[in-house]
Amino acid sequence: MAVRPLFPTLFYEDEVGDSGLVEELEQACLALAAEDGAGRRWSREHGYRGYTSYASLDDLPLRDPRFAELVRRLNRHVAAFAEACAFDLPRRLRLDSLWVNVLKPGGAHSGHIHPHSIVSGTVYVAVPPGGGALRLEDPRLPMMMAAPARREDAPEAQRSFVYARPRAGSVYLWESWLRHEVAAGAGRGDRISISFNYR
Repeated sequence: MAVRPLFPTLFYEDEVGDSGLVEELEQACLALAAEDGAGRRWSREHGYRGYTSYASLDDLPLRDPRFAELVRRLNRHVAAFAEACAFDLPRRLRLDSLWVNVLKPGGAHSGHIHPHSIVSGTVYVAVPPGGGALRLEDPRLPMMMAAPARREDAPEAQRSFVYARPRAGSVYLWESWLRHEVAAGAGRGDRISISFNYR
């Protein structure tokens, strides 16, 4: 008898590799949260518990060399992930958008995908103890109909949901169609991250 895994969903994990840059990015993110009135207003109006520059600032790598350095490093991570995914691309993927998230204790971000991009990801700048994990959802769930639930001891690749627990400096990448969410955290400090899309 042979049992083969088919149609795998790849998830990339690595580190920024420079704790000094991560500390500088934390300062940059907190400064944006303090100065970006439009971002704070959007966050308040849309029930985001904290601050995001998602709808207010679209030029962070041009605005601040710390973000430009991060993008330089992300380009290598994304190229490695694209190779692992065996993408047949006419040219390298390019950054489409990048935004800051400062999530307050108890904050969450409901399940979503990132349309119009190929690779999405997040760099974690500050993760307090008990900070929310990234929850990834099996993309086949809507089609499973009468499939039974998986046992609690199921291998990670066979679970319906997988929780990735980042730490400061973690880099996570996934294909943009993969539904994911930020689980509510019990940490006392802000959970600071930088999310992005490549096209």
